[in-house]
This record gives sequence, structure tokens and C-alpha cells, in this order.
Amino acid sequence: MSALQENPFTGPLAAEYDVLRLMCPNAATLAKKIGERVAEWRSEAGPIDGFEIGCGTGISTLAALSARGDLKLTAIDSAGEMLDQARTNLADYALAGRVKFIDADALTALRALPDAGMDVVISNYAVHNFPDGYRKSVVCEIFRVLKPGGIFVNGDRYAMDDPAAHLADTQAVVRDWFKIFTKMNRLDLLEDWIVHLLSDESPQHIMYFEPALEQLRAAGFAPVAVEFRDGVDTLVTATKPGA
Repeated sequence: MSALQENPFTGPLAAEYDVLRLMCPNAATLAKKIGERVAEWRSEAGPIDGFEIGCGTGISTLAALSARGDLKLTAIDSAGEMLDQARTNLADYALAGRVKFIDADALTALRALPDAGMDVVISNYAVHNFPDGYRKSVVCEIFRVLKPGGIFVNGDRYAMDDPAAHLADTQAVVRDWFKIFTKMNRLDLLEDWIVHLLSDESPQHIMYFEPALEQLRAAGFAPVAVEFRDGVDTLVTATKPGA
């Protein structure tokens, strides 16, 4: 997968990504929950190494770093404009040596890591953007790079398995977006987000709930737990068996 071809967060979507807090309040909720879950994981273990897929502007990066003071994080994204914002937003953490930002797509970055070197892998609203075949490879690589007992914490858009229920939810989301962007007088930005949503909903991208959980289990994760779900917005944790 070419990062340039597949990463939609360039131009207006990248420059004005903070509008997501209005479009999807659960994005902040999931970021907070990711931080809490990382803080809880083996709190007595001492310093831990983490890897973030699709850090964007650093919302979840900040949540994880601020929740756990002994976490050192490598945060990657293939959208350079968003990565620049993350570097600015988290400059103090970078100067302290607690976060390193890398411009790379997920699969390339994961394949560059050694086996069993990471304690935690986190992501928030990134994995659903991947085509299904690429996503399957990413999940397998996450499993490989985690230490035994390590966890993958993913906040994301998991489509409802019932097509009628999922369609109704998507229609409600789009109606809300029209209200938000009309009030902002930014129908140009609404157009970009709807085009992105149509990509998310396409057959090669849509990440259905149960098949996605089964994909984690098939990679070797156990247990796989759903810790939060509100509509399609979901927090999933997956543990690599072992010590």
C-alpha cells in the first residue's frame, strides 16, 4: 500500500483535523480510555516501550504519555502535515525523550521493528482506514512486535454487523455533520469528510465488528476484549499470550 495513495489526511482534512472533536466526540473519549488502559497495564512493571499507529495530531499520543510517566513512545503517521502538528503539540515530550515521531506507513514501520520488543501498541481511528488485506498484515505485525503479555489497544470505528443498523447509524452521522458544517459555513470541508466516509464504507475498507475481532484472534491474540462501544465507536484490547 502506498502511503500517498491510501492516507486521506492531506490538505484540508489534515490542516483542520481538530474539527473531529465536533464531528465525533467519542474520539476524545477513546483517547482518554486508551491512556487509562495503558496506565493500568502492569503498572508495577517499570519503564515500558510503546508504539502508536496513526498518531495524527497527537491526541491519543498525549493521552498515553500523560497517563503513564514511564512510557516511551514511538509514534508514526504517513500524513506529514498531521505529523508536523503532533511534533508541535508534543514538543516538550519529544525534548524529554519520551516520544519519537516517524513519517512512515504502519506496515513499513512495524516491519522495521524486532520481534517481541514492544510492551504496548496503541491506535485511535487509524486502523479502519486501511484496506482489509493491508489491515490483516498490520494485525499480524502488531502481534509479532509485542512482547509476550503485551497489549494492543485500539480505539476505532468498528462497523455494525447488521447492515440495516449500520446504515441507519451512518445516515444519522451524516445528518449531524450537515448541521455542524452548515453552522460553521464550511460545506467545502463537509465535502472532503463525506468523500472520506464513503472510502471508509467501501467494501475493501469497511471494518465490521465481529470479523475484525476474529482477525485479532486468528493472529494469535487472546483474550480479545471490547471495553467500550457506542454506536460504531469502540475500544478493543487484545493481549499477546505469554508471561
